[in-house]
Amino acid sequence: MRTITTLCLTVAGSMAVSVAGLLAIRAVVPPAYLLPSNEICGGYLQTIGTIYAVLLAFVVFVVWTQANDVRRLIERQADELADVLRITKAFKGSAASSVLVAARAYAREVADKEWPLLTTGQSSRKAQELLEQTWKALTAIELGTAREEVLFSEAVSRFSEFGDARADLLHCGRVRIPVLLWLLLLSGAAGTVGSMYMFGAEQFWPVAAMTASLAGAVSFMLFLIRDLDNPFQGDWQVSPALILAAADPTDIQE
Repeated sequence: MRTITTLCLTVAGSMAVSVAGLLAIRAVVPPAYLLPSNEICGGYLQTIGTIYAVLLAFVVFVVWTQANDVRRLIERQADELADVLRITKAFKGSAASSVLVAARAYAREVADKEWPLLTTGQSSRKAQELLEQTWKALTAIELGTAREEVLFSEAVSRFSEFGDARADLLHCGRVRIPVLLWLLLLSGAAGTVGSMYMFGAEQFWPVAAMTASLAGAVSFMLFLIRDLDNPFQGDWQVSPALILAAADPTDIQE
């Protein structure tokens, strides 16, 4: 998995850079010069570390919730589409068949063309046109009995829910962490890890181990935030398989 490989390289690289930075500081500033300020630095690190930990936890919660919302919207869209097609099969005539054909074309367009566009916050115009074709085919169904009128009313209601789920999904596909918040996260990471450089200790490796551990943990969290911020790309991306299965159970793309 490329994501896991990239994660390991990112964490290892951040740990190496943090230790290299500590070595550079120690070459310029002797540990004995920093010893008197250890108590002050400890209080400072505790304060800034707590603030940054709360910020990280908040951002992780937000992006994790957003990723779960995307998955729920895909499931909702697939469920509503499946219900529309299931009800449509109860009608007779070519119009009912046209609904199924248009829905399958829509699902294939979403999986093949729109899904890659969602990684950049865009959508497929053709998918929207195929959605409109599905709606027109549905409204073209001729009703002959009271039973068919009830079924048609339910199909229209389900299609409306399906369209709302699609609109919400497209909105989620455009939402990203603002640049200013990324600047805050990165500057906070540098400040928190850099605080370890102000500690004076006769032995280098204990401080180096703590610095590397802190840098690794922070970089892991930042990588997780970056990956979850866009649920349409990476090894953990959401899949359009449910939408394909709803339109045609024999046409499923993993």
